[in-house]
Amino acid sequence: MGVRKAITGAQASAEAMRQINPDVVAAYPITPQTPIVEEFAKYVADGVVDTEMVAVESEHSAMSAVVGAETAGARAMSATSSQGLALMWEVVAATPGLRLPIVMSLVNRTISAPINIHCDHSDVMGLTTLGWIQIFSENAQEVYENTLLAIRVAEDNRVQLPAMVNQDGFITSHAVEPVEIFDDASVQRFVGARSLDRALLDVKQVRSVGPLVLPDYLFEFKRAQEEAMSKVFEVYREVGAELGAITGRQYPFFETYQTEDAEAVIVVLNSAAGTTKAAIDIMRAHGKKVGLLKPILFRPFPYAEVREALKNVPVIGVLDRSMAFGACAPLYAELRNALWALDKRPAMQSYIYGLGGRDIMTTEIEGVFEELLSGKLDSEHQRYIGLRG
Repeated sequence: MGVRKAITGAQASAEAMRQINPDVVAAYPITPQTPIVEEFAKYVADGVVDTEMVAVESEHSAMSAVVGAETAGARAMSATSSQGLALMWEVVAATPGLRLPIVMSLVNRTISAPINIHCDHSDVMGLTTLGWIQIFSENAQEVYENTLLAIRVAEDNRVQLPAMVNQDGFITSHAVEPVEIFDDASVQRFVGARSLDRALLDVKQVRSVGPLVLPDYLFEFKRAQEEAMSKVFEVYREVGAELGAITGRQYPFFETYQTEDAEAVIVVLNSAAGTTKAAIDIMRAHGKKVGLLKPILFRPFPYAEVREALKNVPVIGVLDRSMAFGACAPLYAELRNALWALDKRPAMQSYIYGLGGRDIMTTEIEGVFEELLSGKLDSEHQRYIGLRG
């Protein structure tokens, strides 16, 4: 059992960082990420953690600093949002190829222009091909536990890849809710120490990091990186079982809710999954058989497991909080890929919702379910929830 605290998603992230006690944290303030590092800085100032806080002049420098620290053998973390992620893009893109297990909190916010400080997933969906492990969180409790999970998965010697833990800007990051914080000693034993088998300062095994690689070996480097990503599934399961021994919870690749007999299922990420559960409860009370699949581990994407979970569902609506202009929306594209191998595929409809922080209500989700159940779909075009005419 832990101690229940009334805290925000940002504070939950900082609590996990406190228990991890990283050697180095470097970050630059950007709304709505700022409270994570503000809260963690208090722990540093009060001597609660041993972390070296690095005040940098930009997000590009923040990621550069944690890359340098990790390369030297330190455990390093950061946090950002939106334009901050865009500014550090060059270094974010390099990090998986350097095989550095940095863990970064990403508080999801729309990418401008026009300027908007509120939630959607255009920041994280812009880098799904770079090689970061990506974990999504419905609420503050999941933010806290997913951060603990991420550090162990990333640092496992079978993986050694960076990971980002996502939460919805303002909706999760600034909303206060009860979060169970588990015993420091138990969590710290779970987290353990970072393995130094690949540290640049290991003088017994001299190596280079980030060398020039020409056509003779770049292909092989990237194939090895993909192999490491494929190991995430087994490591995630193992680490989740260990963490579950402390928390009493399970850590699946995705969560299903009322899908066993569902005649229509919605697939959606992060905080909107909670709203969808509320809509499902309302509709179930009126005899409508509807359900939810909420992806948690998004990279790598568990295609086979998702296909098995949804193979008997007649119709699926996929709700994306970002767009891929001129192509299928990101989450919808992954669901199409997952289900393509089925001989008899569910009917599917793509929906866009919530861009720039626009609220989505249970009534709107009920409307989506009614549309799915009616069979009046348009698989060639995405539809828009709450778009003003």
